[in-house]
Amino acid sequence: MDFKEYTRKMEKTMEVLGSQFGSVRAGRANSQVLDRISVPYYGVDTPIGQVASISSPDPRTLVIQPWDGSLLKPIEKAIQVSDLGINPQNDGRIIRLVFPQLTEERRRDLTKQVKKYAEEAKVAVRNIRRDGMDAIKKAVKKSEITEDDQKKAEKDLQELTDKYIKKVDDLCAKKEKELMEI
Repeated sequence: MDFKEYTRKMEKTMEVLGSQFGSVRAGRANSQVLDRISVPYYGVDTPIGQVASISSPDPRTLVIQPWDGSLLKPIEKAIQVSDLGINPQNDGRIIRLVFPQLTEERRRDLTKQVKKYAEEAKVAVRNIRRDGMDAIKKAVKKSEITEDDQKKAEKDLQELTDKYIKKVDDLCAKKEKELMEI
């Protein structure tokens, strides 16, 4: 049995988890928190990163400089209505986002959110394994593989699943540590 497709799907799950973890702010300024915020630009919702340059002059500040000055107000408004919880400072040329120190309660909330993302990724990996097990059983029914091959394929698929579950756990532990450090 060839598990390339299942490996690819599990890798994709890890990519999605990584981007979800990237959008959880950890008290440091990170431009990834803006990835899911869009502004109307010529009638099309466009991510902020595609209409402005984003820089981080210090660990707690992001500076957004739109290429089109008319976008200052829409960007400011989009950030205000987002779930970032940060009030943008507009000086007429650029927008500053100052990330405050996280409170202990906020850190715990973010840790819960990270655990939820990790659990969703584990469920996705297990669903991929289930699909693989179904494919193996169908191959046995059609007499495409023997029962010995079935046992080996199931064992290999389980090992692949365990490897990705461990990756999810490691990524989650790393993100939790990052969130809880002061």
